[in-house]
This record gives sequence, C-alpha cells and structure tokens, in this order.
Amino acid sequence: MEEMLQQQLPSLEGATPEELAHAIFDVLDAKKAQNIKVLHVEDQTVITDYFVICTGNSSTQVKSLGGEVEYKLGLRGVDPVHFEGRDNNGWIVIDYSSVIVHIFSRENRDFYKLEKLYGDSQEIVFMGIDDKIGEQQ
Repeated sequence: MEEMLQQQLPSLEGATPEELAHAIFDVLDAKKAQNIKVLHVEDQTVITDYFVICTGNSSTQVKSLGGEVEYKLGLRGVDPVHFEGRDNNGWIVIDYSSVIVHIFSRENRDFYKLEKLYGDSQEIVFMGIDDKIGEQQ
C-alpha cells in the first residue's frame, strides 16, 4: 500500500519552497484542517520562506494533522528538520527549513496570532478540495 502511494505521488525532493508549501496545504486540506493560511514570510524573517498555519478542531485532530503532514511528505522524499509538540495538544511546529508548518488549537491560534505578527507578508492562496469540487459542478 505504501509503495503504491509513493508511485502515485511525485517526489518533492528538489521542490521549490512554494511547491513544498502547496503540497503541505493539500495534505492539511484533505484532512479537514480549518482556516489554512500560507504566508510568504521571506522578507520578514531569515528562518524560512513560508509559514503554513492551520487550526485543528480538537487536540486529537491537531496531533493527527501533524502526523499526516510528516507521513505524506516522507512518502514523497521529504523529512522534517525538526518536529516540535508531539506531546502538546495546542501547537505543533514542523520545520522543513524553507517551510515551517504551525498547527494550532483554536485557543492557541487566537492567543499567538501569527498572522497578525507577520501581517506584512503576502498570503498565497491555493485552491482547496472543496473549491475544486465546486468548480466542477
């Protein structure tokens, strides 16, 4: 089964930061993450090019989203540099060097307000699964 998934999904080795951010967006969107934002923060910070920020509806979903991103990108040849928050119910950070993923509980996202902190950054809009279905109808 895992081998079949690897054959269906193209490798992300050598992907641009935007391509990597898009792949992460797609994984989060497919797992029903809420309020997914992709911010191009390259001009605001030296640590990364993109933030992908989303909300999980429960502590279980927060953990599940983090695990799914790590698993699906691993199948495509990309492993995180660092994964923080496996035992945390409110905020998981997955560092892919050029893209950092922030998965929040609703309360923590409202408290930390990363979008406001990086308000000068450009938001990149990708089409989600529900958007694609709506277009086909």
